[in-house]
Amino acid sequence: MITGIKGTRVRRAAAVVVTTGAMIATGALSAAPAQALATPTIAAKGGYVMNNGTGTSLYSKAANTRRSTGSTTKIMTAKVVLTQTNLNLDAKVTIQKAYSDYIVANSASSARLIVGDKVTVRQLLYGLMLPSGCDAAYALADKFGTGTTRAARVKSFIGKMNSKASQLGLTNTHFDSFDGIGNGANYSTPKDLTKLASSTMKSSTFKTIVKTKSYTAKTITRTGSTRTMGKWTNTNGLLSSYSGTIGVKTGSGPEAKYCLVFAATRNGKTVIGTVLASTSITARESDAKKLMSYAFAR
Repeated sequence: MITGIKGTRVRRAAAVVVTTGAMIATGALSAAPAQALATPTIAAKGGYVMNNGTGTSLYSKAANTRRSTGSTTKIMTAKVVLTQTNLNLDAKVTIQKAYSDYIVANSASSARLIVGDKVTVRQLLYGLMLPSGCDAAYALADKFGTGTTRAARVKSFIGKMNSKASQLGLTNTHFDSFDGIGNGANYSTPKDLTKLASSTMKSSTFKTIVKTKSYTAKTITRTGSTRTMGKWTNTNGLLSSYSGTIGVKTGSGPEAKYCLVFAATRNGKTVIGTVLASTSITARESDAKKLMSYAFAR
């Protein structure tokens, strides 16, 4: 009896060895290891990407290094406006000469607002985010700051921007302008700007605006007639060149170089990130595409 059992065990063991050998030979047991996902190389000096749903970091390059932000600053301008108590997006703002004078003096990007026109807050937000109008930014700062003079209201608004940054825990961020044309102390980091954009994208109004490729508004002129404004085109080229893009804002300047805060959704997953100090418009878009594709693949 004992001998028979041992013999059976030997035969079973031999069968296992033969079967295992066959599996190894056919590659069924030991598949070739998958090729590791290569970390992308970008032209930008700083970059950061995260999973917008979980907050998980997916890529980081000098993500906490402070740099000039250019017009990506306008994300915070919009954030402050959109978090005002009892905000009326249809409230009208009369365009002042000071706004157009500011554009001329600084050779700044413009929404081509006309002095005397009555423009709604909603329209100003489109003018702020699509053509990156510094005149629209000025109008919003003047409208939502507090004080008896324009200078006081602008100072108050910038103070609100910094208070909001503090509330959001953006410890490496400071604003000294409402539009990114800084005075030496306007800075943030790729990680902070990404967190800011993620927070601001929770606003349905903001989310609708920043994914809009072009927008045309009708305003009331100083004489009371209706004028159709020229079409505003979004400066974010990713909306036309990267599938799933949903925002958010470009930026540039002598110190900032070329910046881009970006977001996209594919297969139910949203990634959001920032590149700062890239080398050109083409390079910043290429950087963003590389980082989003890498993030989606992870």
